Amino acid sequence: MLSNTNNGSFSTVLQRIKSLIEEGYYKEKEKLPSEYELAQQFGVTRTDVQEAITLLEQENILIRRPGVGVFVHSKPILSSGIEQLGSVTEMIMQSGKKPGVQYISAELTKPTDEDRKRFDPLDIETFAKLERLRTADGEPVVYCIDKLDHKLLPLELIHSQESIFTALKTYAKKDIDSAVAYIEPIGYHEKISPLLNCEPDQAILLLRQMHYTKENEPVLFSANFFRADVFSFYVLRKRM
Repeated sequence: MLSNTNNGSFSTVLQRIKSLIEEGYYKEKEKLPSEYELAQQFGVTRTDVQEAITLLEQENILIRRPGVGVFVHSKPILSSGIEQLGSVTEMIMQSGKKPGVQYISAELTKPTDEDRKRFDPLDIETFAKLERLRTADGEPVVYCIDKLDHKLLPLELIHSQESIFTALKTYAKKDIDSAVAYIEPIGYHEKISPLLNCEPDQAILLLRQMHYTKENEPVLFSANFFRADVFSFYVLRKRM
């Protein structure tokens, strides 16, 4: 817990740093001066600066990288209720950005035991598995792994589509109606983090979803790795 010593001083520092960030003096991902330099700049003690920075970290305005310094945290371009079901393409468009896609791999695979459980009661012989990097205004923001029945959408057709949701509706006449989702934060991923241009200490939000039609038919499994500095999710809860 922060001490109340010089409460006015560290509150002033906190508000001053916030103002400088809002005014663009300190930009997103920019490193702040050292605690000593900030103390000299604001005419306060180093303790005041430390307490102000700690509070700003708790508010997710600043982020500390051990051994490197304190940086201005990036603001998510999209904050969405996780109960709102939509494709990654739709999410990027809602943020006012232009969606793009880079294909990493597309292959036919045999079902694993986990696949059989997910797609039960369907008996799928061959899956189309896609790995794609989704971009917003050219910036990589989501790494997507998707699995679906190859008979619904052949690989040669999928490869020409930006949105699998739209392709399923248009070509397979399968309209996604609901999904069961699990979300978890993960640390540095050896393969995915570099592709998303993540810093070594930057978290990724993994959203696993099993998608169904109105008839409760399992159609699509997705594992989407979202950059946590770009996307944030919330849940709307109501009292029963």
